[in-house]
Amino acid sequence: MLLKYSVPHRFMADITFGSSCILVLLCYQVLTVDVPREGHYVAAVYEHHVILNPNPTAITDRQSALELMNRNLDIYEEQVMAAAKQGAQIIIFPEDGIHGFNFTRTSIYPYLDFLPYPLSVNWNPCKEGYLFNDTEVLHRLSCMALKNQVFLVANMGTKQDCTHSDPHCPPDGRYQFNTDVVFSDSGALIARYRKQNLYFEYAFNTPPEIDYTIFDTPFAGQFGLFTCFDILFYEPAVNLIMQHNVKQVAYPTAWMNQLPLLSAIEFQRAFATAFNINLLAANIHHPDLGMTGSGIYTLSKSFAYYNMKSFSGKLIVAEIPVVLEHKTHMNNTVINNIQTSFPSFHTDTQVCYKDNEKACDAISKHVSKEASPFFYGEMMYDNFTLRAITEPKGDIHICSNTLCCYLSYQRLVLSDELYVLGAFDDLHTVHGTYYVQACVLVKCGGLNYTTCGQEVTQATGLIDFQLQGNFSTAFVFPLLLRSGVTLDSADYLGWKNNYYVMQKKGGSSGLVTAGLYGRWYEKD
Repeated sequence: MLLKYSVPHRFMADITFGSSCILVLLCYQVLTVDVPREGHYVAAVYEHHVILNPNPTAITDRQSALELMNRNLDIYEEQVMAAAKQGAQIIIFPEDGIHGFNFTRTSIYPYLDFLPYPLSVNWNPCKEGYLFNDTEVLHRLSCMALKNQVFLVANMGTKQDCTHSDPHCPPDGRYQFNTDVVFSDSGALIARYRKQNLYFEYAFNTPPEIDYTIFDTPFAGQFGLFTCFDILFYEPAVNLIMQHNVKQVAYPTAWMNQLPLLSAIEFQRAFATAFNINLLAANIHHPDLGMTGSGIYTLSKSFAYYNMKSFSGKLIVAEIPVVLEHKTHMNNTVINNIQTSFPSFHTDTQVCYKDNEKACDAISKHVSKEASPFFYGEMMYDNFTLRAITEPKGDIHICSNTLCCYLSYQRLVLSDELYVLGAFDDLHTVHGTYYVQACVLVKCGGLNYTTCGQEVTQATGLIDFQLQGNFSTAFVFPLLLRSGVTLDSADYLGWKNNYYVMQKKGGSSGLVTAGLYGRWYEKD
């Protein structure tokens, strides 16, 4: 069902006639922040180093649960104030940032707030906290939005009683949802989204019906809303964007990085690029758990953060354009806008310079030209068909089931590194089940074939390339990652006949991953 929300007008009036101390605070904020340019707004995301329960499976009481959650909410409050001082009009917080994770269904219960259906009641928790029990977290979030005059998106656990006449009602008589909530700049609760695609979250229920949640803002129009693992599935993420013309998405996540193809910022950027949307992504920051990577992604620029060394949170604030037009790389109308031919990379440039003799010898020694051109290797728990890049330049291809991947390349400077072209066309079955078609150019962990597919973060190899595949799905996400897990953008992207094409010449640092990651949703 489509859940479309707008700000109740009476809450806007409440701000105007608030107390004198609130009026002074609001005047101070207006005088100290920059006003966004016309057609732009200021957004913030916060990558939160969540304070965790050291024993999340232990049973506790509501008061103890609130004490832990308030420690995280204290940090949220500081970040809302900091974002507002920089002119932010909306701020996004990550999934699981208030209560943490790894709970059982029973142990998480004291951490859950009661959440009324937003369309059934006009409710400002900061001003009307007395209306419902077990809403302390909602109250604090509402007051943060009100005091700082920002729209606020946060993720939390919620509960809802149900009866056994409901065929979906759990045996204990209650639903428990992984829930995103949205507050207007008046503190009003204006939207909620219940996560559809749970990632081994046994404490929560899948909602009995899919939420397609859209909320309105006065500065950027409509935003869509979904959570973490949802981004890999058609429902609700893709359907929300395609059917309801969503141009901006708020995206709380608790994403564990998985290189070489699914690091957080890598796929966040790919998703925003594929759909030509603004994506506001807030991740948890726990490097010891492989969790980092947040960003604000626009059609023209990205503001991304990835840090596996720091153990502090990170606030990102950026002025970004409102998306007015909506044309995606998924639509076949882009075919006519793609060049019918591409410049060749084949030149007479000598890449094995004298200074690179060791690198040339190493590649020749470990990758015999007489060896079979095809081999298999595990990447992301999938059995990829792989082919090594053994020459300074060339044209190679490789196939997996119905997918064939083609690569034209030139190594600008030959480094002591092994790169492979890989293809995968099959059902992914580990840590989730979904059908993938992928053409990838990746750096291996070493010079041995067995290292291909390993997680790599550093590279020195500079490669000009054109990568393309005959995908059976229209949904292809372009991945381009360089040394240090930094983002890059392609020179050309789009459909040429029945092939999806990525082309890139040049680069500021070594290539880690260039990939076309297709999701064949119908075969899930």
